[in-house]
Amino acid sequence: MPSTALLALPDTLVPYVRALADDPDLWRPHVRFDGDRRHWSRLPARLDVDVWLLTWLPDQGSDLHDHGDAAAALTVVQGTLTEVRADRSGALSSAQLGAGASHWVAPGVVHDIVNRSTQPAVSIHVYAPRLRHMTFWHTEPGALVRGRTVVTSEPEVAA
Repeated sequence: MPSTALLALPDTLVPYVRALADDPDLWRPHVRFDGDRRHWSRLPARLDVDVWLLTWLPDQGSDLHDHGDAAAALTVVQGTLTEVRADRSGALSSAQLGAGASHWVAPGVVHDIVNRSTQPAVSIHVYAPRLRHMTFWHTEPGALVRGRTVVTSEPEVAA
């Protein structure tokens, strides 16, 4: 079993989340959609990581945030999601992630995930080390501005 530091590297964390995604018996019973907010369920995991299943109806998303000192990897198991990243100047870039796509997020990266499609989406997210806090951000012309920091053990809490 690799250490948490090794597990947080993309060459380890991405295959780990893909293996979880390849086991629908593990995650499919937790799929639920909620018209008022995204639904999430904690999935069984090693003691040194957090694993969450998140569901996304069209137009549901998170706000710009980071995961503190945790790295993250996600795999989209149904539908299409868009990741939006912000750089230090507040410039935004986006990437579309379809079913089967996996993606790694380094500690401290500021991003947002949103379902911009017309169909529901489901993703699995792994955080290593375990998710302890998140900072929310917003953009202003030419700047990325820090908002509040939340101590949490839940994924992508509302800002």
